[in-house]
Amino acid sequence: MGRGRRLGNLRTPISVQKLQTALHAKAKEEPGYRFYLLYDKIYRQDVLEHAYRICKANKGAAGVDGVRIEDIEATEVEQWLGELAERLRKKDYTPEAVKRVWIPKPNGKQRPLGIPTITDRVVQTAATIVLEPIFEADLQSEQYAYRADRGAQDAVRAVHRLLNTGHRHVIDADLSGYFDSIPHKELMKSVARRISDRHILHLIKQWLEAPVEENDGHGHRKRTTTNRDAGRGIPQGAPISPLLSNLYMRRFILGWKQWGCERSWSAHIVNYADDLVICCKVQAHEAMDAMRRIMEKLKLTVNEDKTHLCLIPQERFDFLGYTFGRCYNRVTGRAYIGTRPSKKSIKRMVESITEETNRRRAILDAEYVVGQLNRKLTGWANYFCLGQVSTAYQSINIHVTHRLRRWLCKKHKVQGNGGKRYTNQYLYDELGLINLPRRTHDLPWAKA
Repeated sequence: MGRGRRLGNLRTPISVQKLQTALHAKAKEEPGYRFYLLYDKIYRQDVLEHAYRICKANKGAAGVDGVRIEDIEATEVEQWLGELAERLRKKDYTPEAVKRVWIPKPNGKQRPLGIPTITDRVVQTAATIVLEPIFEADLQSEQYAYRADRGAQDAVRAVHRLLNTGHRHVIDADLSGYFDSIPHKELMKSVARRISDRHILHLIKQWLEAPVEENDGHGHRKRTTTNRDAGRGIPQGAPISPLLSNLYMRRFILGWKQWGCERSWSAHIVNYADDLVICCKVQAHEAMDAMRRIMEKLKLTVNEDKTHLCLIPQERFDFLGYTFGRCYNRVTGRAYIGTRPSKKSIKRMVESITEETNRRRAILDAEYVVGQLNRKLTGWANYFCLGQVSTAYQSINIHVTHRLRRWLCKKHKVQGNGGKRYTNQYLYDELGLINLPRRTHDLPWAKA
C-alpha cells in the first residue's frame, strides 16, 4: 500500500496519502463494501503527477509508440499530464498494445515481459495508487509480495519459523505460467467484489485484453490477441499486474482455509507472487491432493515436475533464493534447521561478477568497474543476510577478487595472476572494493 511509503526516493504526497488512508480505512471497516465512485480519483492532478514520478523513477523502456520518458521530459510535462487527465475525464483514453520482449531465465529459458506505453504505465500506476489501499485490506497475512512493510525476507523468516515449530512436511509448489494462466472472468469477479465503478472495471478489462506486439524474428512486428481470445493472462511488467496477481492468489488462500486444510493438517501457506510453499505438521500427501484440487477449480496448473514433498531435516528445499534444511554450527558442530543462500543464487552472482569483469570491458576505468561490482555485492548481501551466510560470502569474495585481478592485469598488460601487484589491501583500501566477509565480522548469525 502506498500510504506514506517511499517508492525509491519518492515520498507519497500528503494529499495522496490522505486519499489512500481514507480508502483503506473504509475497506477495513466494511469488508462487504463496494466502492462505486473511484474513476475520477485516477485523473486527479496529485495522483497523476505522483504516478508519473513513479514511472519516471523506474526508468522503463519505450512501448510500441516509441515514446520515452526523455521525450516527455523534453516537452512540457504539466501540459502532457493535463492532456492525459482530460482524455481520462472525457473517457477518450484507450490503452495501446503491449510491447513484448523476452528476458533470459537462469535455467536458459526465456520469460515474456510486457512493456506498456508510458501513457498506459502512468494510468495503470494511478489506478494502482487508488485501488491498492482498498484491496490491501483484503489480502491475507500469508501474502508477502508487492506490499508495503513486507518482502521476500519476511516470507523467508515465516517459513523458517514454521519449520522450527514442527511444520516440517513441506509442499514445495510450482505453478505453470501463473501470470499467463489467470482467467479474466474469475479475476474480474474478484475485482468487482470490491469495485462497482463500471469505468474502473472497463479500464482493467481493456488492460487485460490489450493486444501484444513483438518482433517476428524477420524485422517485422506482429500483433496477437491471445489474452483476449483465451480469456486469460495478465502481462508481466505492467504496473497493475502485481496487484491483480495478489488478488487472484488470495482466492487460493481463502479456499485453503474454507476447505479446512489449514486446520486439518496444520498446513500453513507462505506465498510470494507465484511462489508458494505449504508447511504441514501431518499428512502432507493429503494436503498436496487438496492443493491440486483447489488450483484446478481456480483454472491454474500445478507444475508436477517442479512440485514435490520435502521432509525436513532429512531433505532440503529452495525458496526465494534460500535453501532451507539442516545446517551445522561451525564452532560447536551442532545441527539445526536453518537457511543459507542457495547454490543457484551463488552461481547467478558468480556469473554476474564474471560478466562485469569481462576482458572486453578492459577499456573502462577501474573506479567505474569497482563501483559496479560494489553495487552488485551490496544488493546481493542486503538480501542474503539471513542465516548461515559466511560460506557464501567467502566464496563470492574469492571469486570477485580473482576476477578483478585478472581484469586489472588485462587492462594494464601485466603478466601473471596479479596476486603480488594487486594485493587484497590494494583492492580493498585503494580501489574501495567491498569485502563481504568483513561486513559480517561482528554479526553472530553470520558466523554460524
